[in-house]
Amino acid sequence: MKAATISQLKKTLVKLDHDALLDACLRLAKSKVDNKELLTYVLMKSVDEPAYVAEVCDEIDEQIPAAKTIHKKTLRKIVRVMDKRIRHSGDRETELQIRIYFCRQFVDRGIRFGNCRVSANMYASQLKKIEKAIERVHPDLQFDFRQDMRGLDTWIR
Repeated sequence: MKAATISQLKKTLVKLDHDALLDACLRLAKSKVDNKELLTYVLMKSVDEPAYVAEVCDEIDEQIPAAKTIHKKTLRKIVRVMDKRIRHSGDRETELQIRIYFCRQFVDRGIRFGNCRVSANMYASQLKKIEKAIERVHPDLQFDFRQDMRGLDTWIR
């Protein structure tokens, strides 16, 4: 089965009554955990974006090991979860706050990548994503986020 386009889905959803729309949302939430997480964000978490950022940062803290080195599998898992949470929000400021916090944890905790070039490249790709996202926010915010980034780019050298 080929999926319908967003505009087709929107036109169909507009025609549904309240009960049918509620049923469709519940069926969607039951089908996949990702759908349920997105629906949770949209309905409950999006009203308080700073609390959502704090919650995601707490998740990152729990997943980063206390040791001074990190395995690439662990790093991949953290980045995958972090990217999913950022996609749920869709807000550039939220994305920047989360990514900068993630990178700052490596500097603050003194975590090294050792000889693992893959982990160092994943960290470098986060820095590139931060730079791209900074370009898309308001110029006043760009200065603030660049200040937050101080010292992060020299960490992988």
